[in-house]
Amino acid sequence: MSRAQDTAAPPHPSEQHGTAGGSGTPDMPGTPDMPGMPSTAVGPGVDAASPHTASPPIRLAGVSKAYRRGAQVVPVLTSVNMTVAPGEFLALMGPSGSGKSTLLNLIAGIDRVDAGSVFVGDTDITTLDDADLARWRSRSVGFIFQFYNLIPVLNALENVELPLLLTPLSGRERRERARTALSMVGLSDRMDHYPGQLSGGQQQRTAIARALVADPDILVADEPTGDLDRVSAGEILNLMGGLNRTMGKTIIMVTHDPRAAERAGRLLLLEKGELADADA
Repeated sequence: MSRAQDTAAPPHPSEQHGTAGGSGTPDMPGTPDMPGMPSTAVGPGVDAASPHTASPPIRLAGVSKAYRRGAQVVPVLTSVNMTVAPGEFLALMGPSGSGKSTLLNLIAGIDRVDAGSVFVGDTDITTLDDADLARWRSRSVGFIFQFYNLIPVLNALENVELPLLLTPLSGRERRERARTALSMVGLSDRMDHYPGQLSGGQQQRTAIARALVADPDILVADEPTGDLDRVSAGEILNLMGGLNRTMGKTIIMVTHDPRAAERAGRLLLLEKGELADADA
């Protein structure tokens, strides 16, 4: 298995021209203070070298995973080794069924490995019991899904507040953080709108705000632009790039879209359960 290398990421057309759609702009505005979240502007114009809080490194060692269909064992990942640097924006590509989403779920602590270790900082999350793993996941990981996974009967503010219901924060503090997160993604004027009243791009921004509200170190994104038109996809990728550059969020993104992969700082290819160099 060859070692993955950085790939050059040319600017997306929507990043060059600042195309906007729906409410707000794709460049994140200046944000009010939130505990654990800096007051900052998140957009292409911000200095990418500005200091940010370091996320922990991620290291996978000999990770294997298989699924069982009756008596049949279907291997998905085979002895995968990889490292994600603190604050890195990593893209994973590969054909359908290659194990991309499985790998993402193992890193995020949603699924369990059959063999190997997943270190996040000094913690091997494979050794945590279910309760400790759930606590780690709620503090450390924000999730962004292709189909948003918003609750239809809750408005944008209530959807974003959901991850905080298991925290000791008061109702006022939860709502304040949710408002701040929605403002960060340019939806301050859509807080009382329900998912059915929002465009696809606005729903995905709401989902990103929900992923951010607990201020996790790691964002995992499974096909975050897969259900969006090109303009909306460009806006979402601008937003994610800004979070990576100015807030130091580690982002691991699964995608089939080469334009989305170009936004990442590094690209890995996964095929038949093994990682390969994107340039090989």
